[in-house]
Amino acid sequence: MVSLQWCLLWLLFPLSSRTQKFPTRDEELFQMQIRDKAFFHDSAVIPDGAEISSYLFRDTPKRYFFAVEEDNTPLSVTVTPCDAPLEWKLSLQELPEGASGEGSGEPEPLEQQRQQMNNEAGAELFSYRGNDVESFVSPGSPSGLYHLELLSTEKDTHFKVYATTTPESDQPYPELPYDPRVDVTSLGRTTVTLAWKPSPTASVLRQPTQYCVVINREHNFKSLCAAEAKLGADDAFMTAPKPGLDFSPFDFAHFGFPAPGAGQERSVLSKPPPPKPGRHAAPRPRADIQKVCIGNKNIFTVSDLKPGTQYYFDVFVANSRSNTSTAYVGTFARTQEDAGQKTAELKDGRVADVFVKRKGTKFLRFAPVSSHQKVTFFIHSCLDAVQIQVRRDGKLILAQNVEGVRQLQLRGKPKAKYLVRLKGSRRGASLLKILATTRPSKHSFPTLPEDTRIKAFDKLRTCSSATVAWLGTQERNKFCIYKKEVDDTYDEDRKKREQNQCLGPDTRKKSEKVLCKYFHSQNPQKAVTAETIKGLLPGRAYLLDVYVIGHGGHSVKYQSKVVKTRKVC
Repeated sequence: MVSLQWCLLWLLFPLSSRTQKFPTRDEELFQMQIRDKAFFHDSAVIPDGAEISSYLFRDTPKRYFFAVEEDNTPLSVTVTPCDAPLEWKLSLQELPEGASGEGSGEPEPLEQQRQQMNNEAGAELFSYRGNDVESFVSPGSPSGLYHLELLSTEKDTHFKVYATTTPESDQPYPELPYDPRVDVTSLGRTTVTLAWKPSPTASVLRQPTQYCVVINREHNFKSLCAAEAKLGADDAFMTAPKPGLDFSPFDFAHFGFPAPGAGQERSVLSKPPPPKPGRHAAPRPRADIQKVCIGNKNIFTVSDLKPGTQYYFDVFVANSRSNTSTAYVGTFARTQEDAGQKTAELKDGRVADVFVKRKGTKFLRFAPVSSHQKVTFFIHSCLDAVQIQVRRDGKLILAQNVEGVRQLQLRGKPKAKYLVRLKGSRRGASLLKILATTRPSKHSFPTLPEDTRIKAFDKLRTCSSATVAWLGTQERNKFCIYKKEVDDTYDEDRKKREQNQCLGPDTRKKSEKVLCKYFHSQNPQKAVTAETIKGLLPGRAYLLDVYVIGHGGHSVKYQSKVVKTRKVC
């Protein structure tokens, strides 16, 4: 065993003319890796075809290595952040051709080998920043020494890494169906019924899988390890329900989220007080988040919830054999309110201005006069994001978050009535414009492309100009572009805090206006327009805004873009 472990470490530091390769499934060495996973704990080696879990301290990078001997080797590397966003990058460094010293073939000291690798910069292949499960996949990777570096800038956190040179045959993560959404099929004052399509891993491949449902009141989770990090290591898993019975997967007396006692503040991540000496403390389920694994059922009812309360629901399909999991697209729902809510009327084709208090609720009613096949809602969230639910004749047909501009098209029914519920953000008040119509071709909102980002061309950037481009549509609209100088610390969070997205170009200074023009294209694939903003100062940052103005005079702003001119040209 000692000799095998030393051979494995040798993969990191190939010093002879014959390099070691990333271990494969057919090698006895890899079988040892799978059996003895403790060998990889806190090791810099990434095993082939096994998911590893590790821990990151804040602002302290962690590095992993593996060697690929042959060119055109398939390669897949997947990183799963748990409870904090990660910054990670994968780079490639050529393997040393000969041994150290005078060709004696004796290995260099371990620390000297590590220092040599750290000092030699490799070519960056891929980088990512965020909390999504992200992968680097290449059907034919070159030989060399691969470096994986991870960093957490927010807090200490857990993460998982999976790497393989046989991605086509591995399929380590359970597959999602063609429609991976979790649907709310029934909603009451105290109950929510969820349904989702089965995973092909279970229904077709017949591999051992189970579904786990996570319920909380804060947000959806992008991975099961993120939910488990929130649960905490001391929380016990719930057992599957008995056949034919749906049940609430936790102590409902505590899931009502009782208010803390007077003079006390309760932290979401706080732990229960330590047990008294001599007494065994059984794990208590958390009141703010719960997880239940229900076997292979794909319908589940959560009951005994609080009326008028927002809950978030996530479903994960887990492979019992490999202990890996995949997240469905989560959803959220608010249990029905008690009677007595005030409701405002929406007129067909008219824009309504709606103000929602912080964490407040507003109800709007839309009752089309004529028969209709479709109903279109245009929503422009001016400040913070807003949660929207739409019910048709009492049945929930839509529930999602809206930030910026969103067009929601729903199937209509004769004499149908629609109830719109708007929920304000916990961060602040929400202001929005909303338009409901059964005639989407006749409205005062401009048509928008799916992507409203502004693209900046770095290679065309000079000391006095910047070139940007954005997408248009088949409808002829007026576009106006504005610029504003900002300091170097201007970021996305500050941009959102300071700007009311519904304010039009009439609120901007004349000196900030660059130009206005009309643009459209019959071919949506070619509906791209570009402009060069000139007269800028060297080494300065500028906030660029593009407004599209509809026929009725309503304007919508694209996502702002910060560009920096070059200091030296």
